[in-house]
Amino acid sequence: MTAPAYVPGHDLLAGKVVVVTAAAGAGIGAAVVRRALEEGAKAVVFSDTHERRLAEAEEALAGEFGRDRVRQLVCDVTDEAQVQALLDAAEELGGVEVMVNNAGLGGTASVLEMTDEQWSRVLDITLTGTFRCVRAAGQRMTASGRAGVIVNNASVIGWRAQEGQAHYAAAKAGVMALTRCAALDLAPHGIRVNAVAPSLAMHPFLAKVTSDELLAELTGREAFGRAAEPWEVANVMVFLASDYSSYLTGEVVSVSSQRG
Repeated sequence: MTAPAYVPGHDLLAGKVVVVTAAAGAGIGAAVVRRALEEGAKAVVFSDTHERRLAEAEEALAGEFGRDRVRQLVCDVTDEAQVQALLDAAEELGGVEVMVNNAGLGGTASVLEMTDEQWSRVLDITLTGTFRCVRAAGQRMTASGRAGVIVNNASVIGWRAQEGQAHYAAAKAGVMALTRCAALDLAPHGIRVNAVAPSLAMHPFLAKVTSDELLAELTGREAFGRAAEPWEVANVMVFLASDYSSYLTGEVVSVSSQRG
């Protein structure tokens, strides 16, 4: 089954300042940046650890949407100072109102061979990095009195077992739990926290680090017989960031057609 036609924007994020992590290239983060701009965001600050790809993305988006609406900044979410610098950049544009935490790291290793370093790096980027960004954005929003929104990227693997994915599954399950608990902490301040849990979203970088056999197996589990397009996941993240989801907080929304 082929992907549906691309959905045009409807100003769901009109006037908002949006921050997106891990957004260089062609994956979900990059799709969220584009979708936010198409949905009328006042400005989008996006980050990654890949300086060249960030600069290329900024140049392309500035030409299409206007240079005053896009800004990129290198940010490693394992570094608190860099996370704060990212939020400082948003302050210069009016202050973060939507924080999309997309940064994560996977990998494949049996628990029999997995090293402490492999375990810790995946957890530090995928779970602790998300925590750092939730904390930083939450602090900025509460200090300013803005009723902001935080959207985290989890994964269906946080619910379902997969061979060789103990570290990634544990991290993504942690993101889900973090989302639920942070939602309660931030609700009194008018800040909503939700997450998406995609199954398989295809993009060139995923294809480079995943075997054809595994991709075929994962695709075979999908009811539509195809992977999601990154923009299909981004659409749900934008919905969660918009006023259309004003009564949702602490929720993890599955963006998946998996049968089991």
